[in-house]
Amino acid sequence: MLRRNVLPDVPRWAVLTAYAVPLVTLPSGLWRIALVIGLPVAKDPVHTGWGVAYVLTLTAVSEGLALLTLGLVQPWGEVVPRWIPLIGGRPVRPLAAVVPALLGAAALFFLSILVGIVQSNSLASGSLTTSATQDTVLVACYLPLVAWAPLLAATAIAYHRRRTAAPVRPERVLEHH
Repeated sequence: MLRRNVLPDVPRWAVLTAYAVPLVTLPSGLWRIALVIGLPVAKDPVHTGWGVAYVLTLTAVSEGLALLTLGLVQPWGEVVPRWIPLIGGRPVRPLAAVVPALLGAAALFFLSILVGIVQSNSLASGSLTTSATQDTVLVACYLPLVAWAPLLAATAIAYHRRRTAAPVRPERVLEHH
């Protein structure tokens, strides 16, 4: 089932890494949604309009960006879908997908370090959570994000290699006289 919408020449490992990206971002999004709806996942739930809008927008944007990784293994990552105005039906240039993906992976790598430092300090000081259970849930929900950058980078590199490789030509059959 996983290979149904996937291009035939994409290695299985690249398909798995692409599909893993939205899954590693999901727990942190669910944690943020729990925070907004008032579940006891942190010391202070988000109640203000701007806070709620920010948290929900961050969650939607994160998951949307994660889902874009699927384009590196599916047909819409090679030819823009026809329903998109002006550019629909045109081929996607490999660097148009690879450069943003690798820049995104680099940004995610540095962001994960920053978030890790901030959350470690918050957990140590008790400013974010009030119990060991909340600490565990927070870490369990955010730790998978560490895999986002390497998964995205690996999938982007596989895409680049596949899209820029010389076409395979069948060998000529030598005729015996």
